[in-house]
Amino acid sequence: MSNIVNIEYNNLLELFKEILRQNGLKYTKQREILLKCLYNNNDHFTPENLYLHIKSIYPELNLGIATVYRTLNLLEDAGIVTSLSFGAQGKKYELANKPHHDHMICKICGGITEFQNALIEQKQLDIAKEHDFTLTGHLMQLYGICVECSKKGNK
Repeated sequence: MSNIVNIEYNNLLELFKEILRQNGLKYTKQREILLKCLYNNNDHFTPENLYLHIKSIYPELNLGIATVYRTLNLLEDAGIVTSLSFGAQGKKYELANKPHHDHMICKICGGITEFQNALIEQKQLDIAKEHDFTLTGHLMQLYGICVECSKKGNK
């Protein structure tokens, strides 16, 4: 798994090319544009949203949805992207180039709010220590209803 926190794009692109080589895959403009779109956006994309986003910017690009899925799976396996699972609704992906953070996910609109909290992080370390457990990472997802959906009367 790669550590790409705060990595510059050119370094990320070289890492991506090496991962493609290691997996016997070709470097293509389509794959590079996918990586660039992830790098330049702080959004959480479904594969379909990412595909539509790329096609809106590069309408002439010959890109298939299968390429998006395969590339995202490869990037996730390499630790370059992370995903949030939404069960039957699929996954949303983000580039793993930000420091550790957790997520609050609206059950109505699917909106995602990122947050960091030092007290929560410390408490997790304390709990692991109490149980003689070596903590190597975690994923926290809090589900609820965002302020916008609450204002619309959704509860």
